[in-house]
Amino acid sequence: MAKVYTTEITSEQIRSDNPIHQRLFKAYVIARDYVYGDVLEVGCGEGRGIGLLLQSATSFTAVDKLKDVILNLRLKYPTVRFLSMNIPPLGELRDNAYDSVVSFQVIEHIQDDLLFLKEIHRVLKPGGMALLTTPNRSMSLTRNPWHIREYLPDQLQSLAAPIFSRVELKGITGNDKVMSYYEKNKQFVKRITQFDILNLQYRLPSSLLKIPYEILNRWNRNKLQSNDDRLVTNIHHEDYLLVEDPTNALDLFLVVTK
Repeated sequence: MAKVYTTEITSEQIRSDNPIHQRLFKAYVIARDYVYGDVLEVGCGEGRGIGLLLQSATSFTAVDKLKDVILNLRLKYPTVRFLSMNIPPLGELRDNAYDSVVSFQVIEHIQDDLLFLKEIHRVLKPGGMALLTTPNRSMSLTRNPWHIREYLPDQLQSLAAPIFSRVELKGITGNDKVMSYYEKNKQFVKRITQFDILNLQYRLPSSLLKIPYEILNRWNRNKLQSNDDRLVTNIHHEDYLLVEDPTNALDLFLVVTK
């Protein structure tokens, strides 16, 4: 399979990526108890959780913009319908077609986030449910140039409320092991950003920040692993927890119903 991994698109095959991979995979573990029937994943990437969610689905459709990745996933999961498209809109998908929609760590990359949620609403069957995750801005350590924006809990809830009949916002946080890793990341970021006296990370265009962000982020992950390999490699998705109050969660977990 073609590899598209950056520190933004993490790999289960790179040891230093393990804490982030497990964090992202946790959303699929949680979703397994929600999804049913005809399932759509919007922004499937390299298929991190498709195998898990297939167990709960009658049919599965997956959408992503990465054409080469989609071609490879078709070989790996021949029963899944894969579509390559830039979103939104979800132009090739019918109205009222899916019982469940999942879209994890995608909305922060979407310019027109309101249209994105409206399109998810459109393709859901009446009474259907969608699950979305996105980073909690209050817990982000620095600007991520790959993200158009990040949300505070009330911002995401307010965005979704006019569109869906029911909106419930939870969070994904971590146990002591996870938060120890988070704090070590935080210390590194502070050491780097103390030199940004002009606050350039928020003033420069994202295109100029992606390469230094990638280099420093990869260096930090590798450094954390070399300093404490057991902490990095022993983090498991069970170390991430679904909580009712998203205020201090690492990720927001949005549950919406049509």
